Amino acid sequence: MTQTETQKVIFRDPSVLKQVVGINNEHLKIISDALGIQLSQRGNEVNIQGEKLDMELAAKLLEQLGVLVEKGYPLYPADVDYAIRLLSENHKVSLEEVFLDTVYISGKRKVISPKSIRQKQYIDAIRSNDIVIAIGPAGTGKTYLAMAMAVSELMKHRVERIILARPAVEAGEKLGFLPGDLIEKVNPYLRPLYDALHDMMHFEKAARLVDRGIIEIAPLAFMRGRTLNNAFVILDEAQNTVPEQMKMFLTRLGFGSKAVITGDITQIDLENGKKSGLVQVQDILKGIPGIAFVYFTEKDVVRHHLVQQIIKAYERMEAKWARPDRSSEAGGT
Repeated sequence: MTQTETQKVIFRDPSVLKQVVGINNEHLKIISDALGIQLSQRGNEVNIQGEKLDMELAAKLLEQLGVLVEKGYPLYPADVDYAIRLLSENHKVSLEEVFLDTVYISGKRKVISPKSIRQKQYIDAIRSNDIVIAIGPAGTGKTYLAMAMAVSELMKHRVERIILARPAVEAGEKLGFLPGDLIEKVNPYLRPLYDALHDMMHFEKAARLVDRGIIEIAPLAFMRGRTLNNAFVILDEAQNTVPEQMKMFLTRLGFGSKAVITGDITQIDLENGKKSGLVQVQDILKGIPGIAFVYFTEKDVVRHHLVQQIIKAYERMEAKWARPDRSSEAGGT
């Protein structure tokens, strides 16, 4: 049986301690529940009681959270949860290197930064490559971080415009039955891109940029025949492109441009057994300099903590369905 021990972490700055423990010790409760230990504050100390390895992890976590706060990082409960995941997976990781890599500070004073090692690798890949293809489940920040990088590049005048595209696969033959003109018909499929954009800048500013054509949000079909120079181009939900559409999109890239392609190959909505362009492109473009692939897993989910568990549950179910039924081979009745 592992012996229970105690340890303490001392904070010299009361304001840092206050932010680390959270309102009503909310952050300490999150850490206690996640690591199965007991945490209590007394004066400028946080006392830790539990098994040795868990206690050491908690001490390292508290110390690194303190460093983040000292350097001006606004600490929220979700950040504490992400930090626990990071250190649990890799005890040598530096939270400072991940969390303080600011991608963009929105007009709403919201700091957008990576929350996992994979997210950090993702934004580094975007900085270093002209084409990045990100594949993984929902909630891993693929589109959101790409959008943040795009807005950041626009604000720094490194690109002249942002183009956000999505395939409207549900439209197809049903499009004619929807009310309104073509733009009104496809707008529901582009809504998630508008939502992400409005999370990063005030609605009025975003609307002005869209009206001036500096930010364009359009269905993928609108990209045909164009050459996109000095632009940051994002293709979202790329698992719903067919190979011909993927080739068309990739060959739109002009001088001074970057392209980020995101998608989840477990959520393909194409009909009639059509092959996904995102699945195929992995073999076609593999190993080409200047093109990077980043693969996310459920461990990188940065939505509600239950989303991670939901993804795992579905993966278990899909794996079970994929196994052949061997009951007939056993000779049983």
